Amino acid sequence: MKKTLSAGVIALIVLGGLLLLLGGWVMGTYNNFITLRTSTETGWAQVETQYQRRADLVPQLVATVEGAADFEQSVLTEVTEARTNWQNAANDPGASLDDQMAASSAFDSAFSRLLVTVEAYPTLTATEAFITLQSQLEGTENRIAVARQDYNNLVRVYNTAIELVPASIVASVFNFDEFPFFESAEGAEDAPEVEFEFGE
Repeated sequence: MKKTLSAGVIALIVLGGLLLLLGGWVMGTYNNFITLRTSTETGWAQVETQYQRRADLVPQLVATVEGAADFEQSVLTEVTEARTNWQNAANDPGASLDDQMAASSAFDSAFSRLLVTVEAYPTLTATEAFITLQSQLEGTENRIAVARQDYNNLVRVYNTAIELVPASIVASVFNFDEFPFFESAEGAEDAPEVEFEFGE
């Protein structure tokens, strides 16, 4: 004599199977978000690494440039302060990613102004020390650009993943927040204006 399962038992088995599938999907989605978030955080760390490389070169550049007669001290002060502000933001555990990006943009602006100002000193730019530094700085600027682009690509993938339905439900429940894109500072498309301060 065959035993048949009651409708209640079948419903429980089906419900249990659905719960297992749902749990598996939630766990897979959660793990995917963790992977994407970690990749994005690693991408930002690479941006910071390249900024640190630049920050490490700035004292050498400043020392080289200070030797030039009549060089604008305000430009050197500006880039030194921007470097310090960036380092403070990068090392401050309470600084948000937006704070760090703002400090990075200010560092970019001050650094660009310094490089434009230096071009007005052909004697300085012809020295072997400056030529070596300039080569290292060009390589660093290229690395920064690539690291920022890579970071933004990772942010796009992560932000898209947490916004798509139905995965957005898991993102909302487990507080997966969007990462900000690294954007150019306002006016970055314009060449920096340089006002020479000879005789000060």
